[in-house]
Amino acid sequence: MTTTTPLEDVRVPTRYKLAAMWTSVMFLYIYVDYFELYVPGKLQGMLAGNMAPLGPVTQGVLLGTAIMLAVPSLMIFLSLALGASLTRWLNIVIGVVYTAIELAVASGSGWTFYVSISLVEAVLTVLIVWTAWRWPRASESLR
Repeated sequence: MTTTTPLEDVRVPTRYKLAAMWTSVMFLYIYVDYFELYVPGKLQGMLAGNMAPLGPVTQGVLLGTAIMLAVPSLMIFLSLALGASLTRWLNIVIGVVYTAIELAVASGSGWTFYVSISLVEAVLTVLIVWTAWRWPRASESLR
């Protein structure tokens, strides 16, 4: 009779999980934007100064886009650097906002790759909210 030894397992701190999920979201952003360059007409539109679906490129549009992409990037760091309570609430609020953004993006695109990756991003941001919501209390982690 063969006995199996259980695998070693350690509890991963909540803030590490959150930072890892935000990192995954950011990698997906990068890859989907890269793949989008292969969509017929995309590069021509970019060269003409159009940013679908936002229309003409302006400093305001680019600033808004930069801020929208900077927030998840900062959440990687903030999830590790801020106090637990503030980190928890930031992840809940920003996770909900970005879930809504991803669902809007998924519903507005006709390209399957874009919709599927947007849905994966939405699942990750829902998991971020869920993980932050269920953040263990100090007494639970001491057990």
